[in-house]
Amino acid sequence: MEAPVELEAFRTQVREFLEKEAPQSLRGLNDPKYAYWGGRKPELPHPDAARYCELAAARGLTAITWPKEYGGGGLTPAHERAFQQELGKLGFPAPLTGFGLTMIGPTLLQFGSDAQKAEHLPLITRGKIRWCQGYSEPNAGSDLASLQCQALLEGDEYILNGQKIWTSYGDKSDWMFVLVRTDPAAKKQQGITFLLIDMATPGVEVRPIRLISGASPFCETFFTDAHAKANNVIAGVNNGWTVAKALLGHERTMIASVFGASGGARNAGDRKNVLAELAREYVGEVADGSHKLADPVLRDSVTQLNMDSRCFLATVARNADNIKAGHRPGPESSLFKVYGTELNQRREEVMLKIRGEHALGWEGPGYTDVELEKTRDWLRSRGNTIEGGTSEVQLNIIAKRVLELPGD
Repeated sequence: MEAPVELEAFRTQVREFLEKEAPQSLRGLNDPKYAYWGGRKPELPHPDAARYCELAAARGLTAITWPKEYGGGGLTPAHERAFQQELGKLGFPAPLTGFGLTMIGPTLLQFGSDAQKAEHLPLITRGKIRWCQGYSEPNAGSDLASLQCQALLEGDEYILNGQKIWTSYGDKSDWMFVLVRTDPAAKKQQGITFLLIDMATPGVEVRPIRLISGASPFCETFFTDAHAKANNVIAGVNNGWTVAKALLGHERTMIASVFGASGGARNAGDRKNVLAELAREYVGEVADGSHKLADPVLRDSVTQLNMDSRCFLATVARNADNIKAGHRPGPESSLFKVYGTELNQRREEVMLKIRGEHALGWEGPGYTDVELEKTRDWLRSRGNTIEGGTSEVQLNIIAKRVLELPGD
């Protein structure tokens, strides 16, 4: 097996790529709004986003720790951290994001057959297919195992009928990983199968759900005699609950790290302090030349948030190293989910206080586009502690599996 390139040599290679090959028009745009999700009909947050992804994918930089045979870099978590740090130093966004990289990809690496990995993983690393999740139903949210979306085997295909809800970006996605009931007579956790389905399949209908923030990232998804190939079952029929729990671990860690990272620097290598910059713009500094924020209470809140964010991100990074070394996600993902999402809600509250009356606008004159957008971000953050499993559910998991408290 080829030995991984030395870390410092890798950093040099990354810097050369970013400075000489990557589109320089993306430099300084390391902001979530420039995230590129790929897909059959990709939305371009920047005209050069797709080319940047293509160049990075050719070097194995979109999935650095994945095996090379699937388009990954074949490198270590330390290399991935180094890559993130170099992105931050030069102000570049990540070349690719999405649930393919953070959720279904790691799950396929763990549970998928060789044929399934060969079919789906290279398309993920190259940004050719965008994925969404089909878990929750109108009557199966926190009690996910009560799901009723049915899949009946006919020949070499499953026929799906039922509904999913809160499907993030379902209207923009190409494929879905979906939990279906294949044995109604079995105990509820034992009759579930983890299945992959093309969203372009006849009988799949997606309807966006409009939120109070004005955005529609969530959707309802309806299956009416929709066909899915039987060879797209992951880890065997009626074994879906095991796969689902593993993927939830990846999802919760992903949600926690994304929202937890927002409290200070934009990513691992970004030395800018977003909250402090914002406070200086709206509140100002003391006049003694010390560059301290003028409001001492706000100064304390910003400092505490930044410390909490850095400590949290270091803990998440250490856990990510363990997962990529073969440790399966466990109850720690619930700890991360609770803390990371509540950290983001604290951050949005502080940003609201920093902007003061400028954070109260909804539309009309007197507010900048950014101020109006951030008001909606604050409203959107209310959902952080619901998506991916509510905080109440996570606390129950922590009580049982970490503290070993008795159940009901």
